[in-house]
Amino acid sequence: MLRLGLLVAAAVVIADRLVKWWAIDALADTPYGVEILPFFNLVLVENRGISFGLFGGGTLPPSLLAAVALAVTLALVIWLRRVETRLLAAAIGLVIGGALGNVIDRFRYGAVVDFLDFHWDDFHWPAFNLADAAISVGVVVLLMDALLIGPERHK
Repeated sequence: MLRLGLLVAAAVVIADRLVKWWAIDALADTPYGVEILPFFNLVLVENRGISFGLFGGGTLPPSLLAAVALAVTLALVIWLRRVETRLLAAAIGLVIGGALGNVIDRFRYGAVVDFLDFHWDDFHWPAFNLADAAISVGVVVLLMDALLIGPERHK
């Protein structure tokens, strides 16, 4: 299961790097972004905070945020070594890959590159990226396993 989780993590990091590279190149000269659908824009944002821009006032140094993410990643790798199902291994891999993708941004740019902007009228969900999506999906799967699937497995 360790190999599966690490392969998923590597795939997320590679995909995240490629998409961010494209987004930086394609959106650098579009200060207001590009409307794709009436509820979805592509807009280049530097997230200096944590998830969804929380604490983004620049008060927390990028190296501290990266260190916390790396510590969480190490804990997840230790957990990954102990899991027994492919679903859990893949979910943990998604979270690890997403965390590492954002850590790379913090070291390269001092901020995380976000560009996916979903909105309803004037209400905009905070911009996010592929790494954030991988983390979110991985966490949802982990929660579903803990609350719904895991208890059935132990009966």
